Amino acid sequence: MFELWFGIVALMFTLYVVLDGYDLGAGALHLTVAKTDAERRQVLAAIGPYWDASEVWLLAAGGALFVAFPRVLASGLSGFYLAIFLVVWSLLLRGIAIEFRSHVAESLWRGFWDGTFSWASALLAVLFGAAIGNVIRGLPLDGDGWFSLTLFTTFLPRAPVGILDGYTVLTGGFALLVLTGHGALFLSWKTDGAVHARARRLAFVLYGMVATLWPLVTWATRTVNPALFDALPGRALGWLGVALALAGIVTVFVARARGRHLTAFLASCGFIAGVLVATAACLYPVMLRSIGDPALSITAPAGGSSPGGLRTALGWWAIGFPLAVLYFVILFRIHRGKAVAARDGEGY
Repeated sequence: MFELWFGIVALMFTLYVVLDGYDLGAGALHLTVAKTDAERRQVLAAIGPYWDASEVWLLAAGGALFVAFPRVLASGLSGFYLAIFLVVWSLLLRGIAIEFRSHVAESLWRGFWDGTFSWASALLAVLFGAAIGNVIRGLPLDGDGWFSLTLFTTFLPRAPVGILDGYTVLTGGFALLVLTGHGALFLSWKTDGAVHARARRLAFVLYGMVATLWPLVTWATRTVNPALFDALPGRALGWLGVALALAGIVTVFVARARGRHLTAFLASCGFIAGVLVATAACLYPVMLRSIGDPALSITAPAGGSSPGGLRTALGWWAIGFPLAVLYFVILFRIHRGKAVAARDGEGY
């Protein structure tokens, strides 16, 4: 049961990264891919039907973590207190920027909110990447399973560590490249005209950087957490994730070159999902790794709820999860086709 719920939590977070990742990436590229007010409204029209719905997956993943692994959630919330506040403020600023930017027909007003939207989106991508880096690198857990982190210390990935060090900055930068590439491919699929042309060019550049940096991130991960790679030979899901990631990144370039923009976007989804699946499969059963004494790490069985509670929660999840998936299928079906910017004063 603990293994099943570990997989459910990993699935929920993966869905969030894939489904909200393109909207974070499109937001981070907002000032680059769109030059005029009409083009920026076209970008907002492309992500408008999805951005707030996609963020629900983050709440759902947090809810699953609360139900299944309350000790892990409690330790993580207290230890990442500063980082979580930055995430919350960035999420708030993105939503405010999207809703407020068209309320006043003044270039200074709209330019301010466009900049806020772009920078908040980029910061979220970096923060989420750094968060994954912290989980992989390890945390200064004490004997009771608690930890605290400053923003940074020596920038070396060994104790005493902070939220930011050489490794987590690398994973944060890599996440920014991946999600901006993901967003560029989404805009290539959902827009036309000048925005489409710029997004298509940016997708090639950004995914080229992803392909170049991926081996470096893999090597750095092997350095800070050798156990992750030692576990890979015996993890079938880990190999499946690696295969999916490799197939995804190759397909991105092939499909983009052939003008198959939906295929390229789906391949990007596969690459992101593959990397996260492989990582989660090799981390299990560890959920919060101790950077000092491995015996202090919080594992799924140690941080989980009672088996009876997990069985009850599984019944509710089996009802809610298919409904959420169906909602997204309908949402994408309703808004199929190219995004068209609303007339000024209407919509975003």
